[in-house]
Amino acid sequence: MRTILLAFSLAFIIGNIYGQDTEKSTWQKLAKITYTKQYDELLGFKVDIPVFSKDIKAMAGKEIEVKGYIIPVEGYKSHTEFIFSAFPYNMCFFCGNAGAETVMEVYAKEPVKYQTESIIIKGILELNDTDINQLMYILKDAVIVE
Repeated sequence: MRTILLAFSLAFIIGNIYGQDTEKSTWQKLAKITYTKQYDELLGFKVDIPVFSKDIKAMAGKEIEVKGYIIPVEGYKSHTEFIFSAFPYNMCFFCGNAGAETVMEVYAKEPVKYQTESIIIKGILELNDTDINQLMYILKDAVIVE
């Protein structure tokens, strides 16, 4: 009986460490990037170019589900185009408290109402390592899951 209880306890602990919810593990996978410096002729200096891991490249072009926060950004045309962050506004990349891998551009199928609580969305992930005017992660055809 003691062995069975120990086995269940161990399985529970391992499950909690490695079986994290989908939304959290998506951001963790997206965080596995490195950068390389590359000279940009238009800007006249070297810029950081993302180098995506195998896990991230495997997600490209596929539907992913991710939990996060809508970040209000002036200049976006509607609530079908917005920035989505792993962290709330006061902790996001644009406030200087997180890395560029914690945000993505979202192009939703239907307008999304702004809210301060986290939401779950899904869409097709595109990777960007060439256009410095866009974020490195772009989610197309996005819809709200929760």
